[in-house]
Amino acid sequence: MKLIVQIPCLNEEETLPATVNDIPREVPGIDKVEILVIDDGSTDRTSEVARGLGVDHIVRFPQNRGLGHAFKAGFDTCLKLGADIIVNTDGDNQYYGPDIVILVQPILEKRAHIVIGDRQTGGIGHFSFIKRWLQRLGSRVISRLAHIEVPDVASGFRAYSRDAALRLSMFTDFDHTAEHVVQAGQDRLAVETVSIRTNPKTRESRLFKNPGVFVFKSGMISLRTYARYKALRIFSAFGAVVFAFGTLIGLRFLYFFFFTDEGELHIQSLILAAILLLAGFQMFLTGIVADLIATNRALLEDVSSRVRFMELGSGFSGLKDEQDESDQGFQD
Repeated sequence: MKLIVQIPCLNEEETLPATVNDIPREVPGIDKVEILVIDDGSTDRTSEVARGLGVDHIVRFPQNRGLGHAFKAGFDTCLKLGADIIVNTDGDNQYYGPDIVILVQPILEKRAHIVIGDRQTGGIGHFSFIKRWLQRLGSRVISRLAHIEVPDVASGFRAYSRDAALRLSMFTDFDHTAEHVVQAGQDRLAVETVSIRTNPKTRESRLFKNPGVFVFKSGMISLRTYARYKALRIFSAFGAVVFAFGTLIGLRFLYFFFFTDEGELHIQSLILAAILLLAGFQMFLTGIVADLIATNRALLEDVSSRVRFMELGSGFSGLKDEQDESDQGFQD
């Protein structure tokens, strides 16, 4: 039973030692714990520091490519190295490393594919009121899209079973947190949340300038991910609204045309109604095409998942279905 803790890093030479030293090398139920550092084009000594700390594996990008690419490279490397469970943590030592023991427990007990650490953001002192409110709002919206309850969607402290890592896709270079929650919910993966602790703040976030930017970008990523599964529903809903407005405006014109002498004064209403009716119908047709494309993508993802299973083997997966038996830069 192998656990690999992956740490995506960008210029983390100062905080990486505390992060690595905080990670337990012995976890009940785990035979071997290894650490992987993904250096996402750092301009400081992150890779040298990681090597000096004795981390087991290092993947280096020659230039910064974004958290999404670093996360995906980490996943692929962990799978090739035979990881049965993958834990993701941040290089700024935000998360309390010993809580990895709690994080992996639901997977070891075969209750979950993915376990998300809940930082209980309402009790974090350095979070402003606005940031707490936005975190709660974003988590609620994304939980609704995913049809699962995740109180801290933005938490990057997560554990993935091998099955989950093989199934999940990555389509953004910004952040994986919201995307994976929506995808896991729509794909009916078992997701659990556990309460975790955090360490004192060491620096400002480099991922976004302010919480509003993060919520907006995460929301757009979540909506795009949701649209991959529910394209027809989304386009049909918008199309129905536009079509309904067109119908109402058209009925208004017919009223003035047949029951008053002012029909010729409302030609603009007739033109607007025609435009809205055509737009609504076009949206519905677009939804059908998008749904067909989404079905095609689902088939491709299924093929990709099966190929990855054949290439990498299933190994231990925590929770496993009965039928289921990139570009990485330079690896040290």
